[in-house]
Amino acid sequence: MQAMVRMRELWDRLRPMFLTGEAATAANQLFNYRKIWMLTAFGTALVTIIPLLILAVFNYNQYQTALGAEINYPFTRLVSNTRRQLRSFLEDHKAALSFIVQDKSQAELRDPKQLRRIFANLKNTFGGFVDLGLIDSEGVQKSYAGPYDLTGRDYHEERWFKDMATTGVYVSDVFTGFRHAPHFVIAVKRELEDGSFFILRSSFDVGLFAGLIASIDVKPTSDAFVINTEGVLQTPSRHHGDVLAKLDLPVPPPAEHSEVIEVPDLRGEKFFMGYAYIENSPFVFVLVKGKDAMLGNLSTMGNGIIGFSVGSVLYIMTVILAVATYLVNKIYEADLRRAATLHNVEHTNRMASIGRLAAGVAHEINNPLAIINEKAGFMSDLMATAGDFPKRDKFVSCIDSVLRSVERCSAITHRLLGFARHIDVKLESIHLDELIGEVLEFLGKEAQYRNIAVSVQADPELPPIESDRGQLQQVFLNIVNNAFAAMNDGGRLEIILKPQQADRVAVTISDTGCGIPKENLEKIFDPFFSTKKEKGTGLGLSITYGIVQKLGGKIDVRSQVGHGTSFTVILPVVRA
Repeated sequence: MQAMVRMRELWDRLRPMFLTGEAATAANQLFNYRKIWMLTAFGTALVTIIPLLILAVFNYNQYQTALGAEINYPFTRLVSNTRRQLRSFLEDHKAALSFIVQDKSQAELRDPKQLRRIFANLKNTFGGFVDLGLIDSEGVQKSYAGPYDLTGRDYHEERWFKDMATTGVYVSDVFTGFRHAPHFVIAVKRELEDGSFFILRSSFDVGLFAGLIASIDVKPTSDAFVINTEGVLQTPSRHHGDVLAKLDLPVPPPAEHSEVIEVPDLRGEKFFMGYAYIENSPFVFVLVKGKDAMLGNLSTMGNGIIGFSVGSVLYIMTVILAVATYLVNKIYEADLRRAATLHNVEHTNRMASIGRLAAGVAHEINNPLAIINEKAGFMSDLMATAGDFPKRDKFVSCIDSVLRSVERCSAITHRLLGFARHIDVKLESIHLDELIGEVLEFLGKEAQYRNIAVSVQADPELPPIESDRGQLQQVFLNIVNNAFAAMNDGGRLEIILKPQQADRVAVTISDTGCGIPKENLEKIFDPFFSTKKEKGTGLGLSITYGIVQKLGGKIDVRSQVGHGTSFTVILPVVRA
């Protein structure tokens, strides 16, 4: 419950009072608070949020750079390591064939037993060799060791044989050839002194490359394979086809070193492709990973930076708006107090002027009233000594009526003088029941005309108080006037005066009017707040509240819509 009360108090402090309510209309006539509020919030936001956004953009760019390095480095290293393995495999097997072709003569290699022995040694030492064959300069295989019957096979029309004319070592891409199975060959040529040459040729299963690639630990969403420079798969691919199928991704551009690029597939999905061209071969090693798999937690970090920046901006804007609203509310309240003070001063001056005018009028009226009273008294004395004459009783009655009217006028002028004399603050001993009677005499005719019943109950032990008569008259006159305005004809006004504790007295003024809604009870003492719409200024109760506080008292109000309102004014017996 206390938390809710504190939240309510906090909201009351931070809500923009200058933007809502009838008081805002009166306040906005002083200053454009909305403009002040917006300029304050906007200017503070520019000073605080723009540097934050610049820093966030800088950090995000730095993060993107770090993200690229974080992605490229391990990816490129894995591609480079695999390229070295494939290159080492090719170089080792080429070196073995080059050693044999230089060490053995053509005659030795044409011997089937000798060739089979050499083939067996190569398989045991290096592994991977499928067969071994000797081919003369005419392209005819003169000797063969291996699982196929390829002795005498003519290769002079094959592309690889034609390429051997310009190079001493040849590595083919994968093809099916005479054996109708995917394989690639490595061939080494030896030039003879007579201008002829012979070729030592060995074939290899694509499973060798596939086995090397399979040793790479790639996730199910990733793929690793070998293609040739035309984009034909040289090893099976997990997601892009089998051997000798056309790759559905773009062929990466030639590069001396391992590279990482971003490419789309046929469906438009983005992939990171790491690739490396293997020197002195038609092979290109390719490692493909999905973009989401590559980014992983790194993307989450980027989203975290963005989320933190957005959250910070929202938090800063909330604080800025709260502080700006609080400050402008303070300015607004200060201006309301200033306006109320100025109005109070103006009202006091006006009351002083009215008092002086009333005093002057009363003084001017008192002079002829004194003459009338003197002449009427003299006439009464003459009538007392005169003898009987016709209509004597009628004359006596008229003289008595004149005297009573003069007395009544004199009482009225004395009350006016009482109001006028107490415009300035002056402490004196006051009997509240008498003061309430003086106030009600001014409103007696209205109460009689509107048939409003007025009752005053004063405690017999009610002590006199030390206060200012004129200001108390103004307080009770304001409250009773408001009560009359809230009641319909035939209403009832009840005033109760009683002691409270040992040093205070309470005056409760209750009416049977329309009542005040609960949401307005906390506002009725605010400057410029009025429930009378255009008929009220909203300053009567505000001035009343200020006078009561200045006199050392306090004022309380209770109301129920449709049943009436009670104002209780508590005043000290002795002014502190």
